Amino acid sequence: MTTLTHRSNPTHTAVYGTIRTTDVPVGVAATEPNDGVRWRRRVSNAYESLLAWRDLPKRDLTNDRVVQRLQHIVEPGARVLDIGCGSGDLLAALKPSVGVGVDICERAVETARRRHPALRFIPLAGEDVQALGDTFDYVVIADVAVETYDLHELFQSVARVCHDRTRLVIVHDRPLWSIIRRAFRWLRAPTTTPPRHGVDIDHLSQLLRLSGFDVIRTTGVCATPFRIPLLCGALDRVVTQLPLLRHASLKHVQVARCVNPERRAEQTIRSVSIIVPARNEAGHIRLILDRMPRVAERQEVIFVEGGSSDDTWAVIEDALRTYDGPFVLRCLQQTGKGKGDAVRAGFESATGDVLIILDADLGVPPEELPRVFETLRNGQAEFVNGTRTSYPMQHGAMRPLNRIANGIFAMAFTYLLSQRFRDTLCGTKALTSKAYDRIARNRSYFGEFDPFGDFDLLFGAARLNLKIVDIPLHYKARVYGETNISRFRDGWRLVRMCLLAARKMKFV
Repeated sequence: MTTLTHRSNPTHTAVYGTIRTTDVPVGVAATEPNDGVRWRRRVSNAYESLLAWRDLPKRDLTNDRVVQRLQHIVEPGARVLDIGCGSGDLLAALKPSVGVGVDICERAVETARRRHPALRFIPLAGEDVQALGDTFDYVVIADVAVETYDLHELFQSVARVCHDRTRLVIVHDRPLWSIIRRAFRWLRAPTTTPPRHGVDIDHLSQLLRLSGFDVIRTTGVCATPFRIPLLCGALDRVVTQLPLLRHASLKHVQVARCVNPERRAEQTIRSVSIIVPARNEAGHIRLILDRMPRVAERQEVIFVEGGSSDDTWAVIEDALRTYDGPFVLRCLQQTGKGKGDAVRAGFESATGDVLIILDADLGVPPEELPRVFETLRNGQAEFVNGTRTSYPMQHGAMRPLNRIANGIFAMAFTYLLSQRFRDTLCGTKALTSKAYDRIARNRSYFGEFDPFGDFDLLFGAARLNLKIVDIPLHYKARVYGETNISRFRDGWRLVRMCLLAARKMKFV
């Protein structure tokens, strides 16, 4: 894998696909390059020398595991930019609909073009990718960040090829492993090795934030550089994900999103659909309408009734006939069973830019929905998960055993999904309709497993690397009816969901 490094005000001549750069620093003669230009030439020369000695580096275990991990992160059919593309094998393995690879080593670019003629490869430094004049769904920087002269400049350039859903995926060596790998490379090929700096994963995270990126998750990959029969796969899948041993990973994979105020979602979000699953909640329907705040220019409330034994459906129909307020009201009866089916039915019929779930038991007051909507609208989150455990609860709102179990499952899902959760069972959740469409298209990865509806959304959002943010909400005791939750039966279902998340999300 080859690399990209610093440029200092290069001039560009050519169009997309044939971009070339000329290093002419402002105020400095071309015969006297600055430190960044010299660094880049050293990197390029080192890889030219290595490829001249051996046409392509041998495949190793670490590269195989990196490819497998990135295939789990990058959606097939996406638009992908690979910075430091080398031979182009990684880009090809990601199966992009549009794949562009850039590298400063022209010999590597020629090799990539020969091996993968369906993809586009360009001799270009990563700091200059804004010259491509295009945007991508994923930008991959694998194993070359430590060979970049100025990471801040690189990330600023990458930000210019990002849209509001772009994910930056960085594969980064641990410093010790980087030194060991350089030594092995020199022993196998006694040529000049590329210069590298000592930026570790914590410094990299800080640089990303300073450059306008929001780090979503960091995970370890590769427990051993050697192939150990029978043990190799288990070590790489399990050891690198264990809480205490994951720091022994040879590499880290970091996923981030570009937080650009100019691209905030508030420019396009104008409407909201509030989905209210209701089973045996006749006494709450009119209270919900009376207390519902206005949160968007256009707002619809969709009641989804699910096989009630009381007169919930009749009350909903009567409320819709007599309502004369500012909201669009709709109702439907689910054909399946469970809250999850009701939520999916409501989402499928919704027309709003933002989708919000509000439980009909009024445990979460409707008056708190504006803060949920604003968090999405201003771009601070891509998925809002309500949490009831931060503020004091009203007496009787949650039974003690439920609260203990809720805390345990929140810690479990924080570990399994690699994003922070304080309450996975709160019914109030929100996301954009575009994000939900992506989750629905990828639902087959997990299957129809969730009778609650909450985890189908949480798993799907984590799978797509959406930015999930917990919003503290107050929790009140219900004033009508009884809870529809069975502590022990539903608790066993949650255990099964943890096992599913471990198999599908963590130990892959």
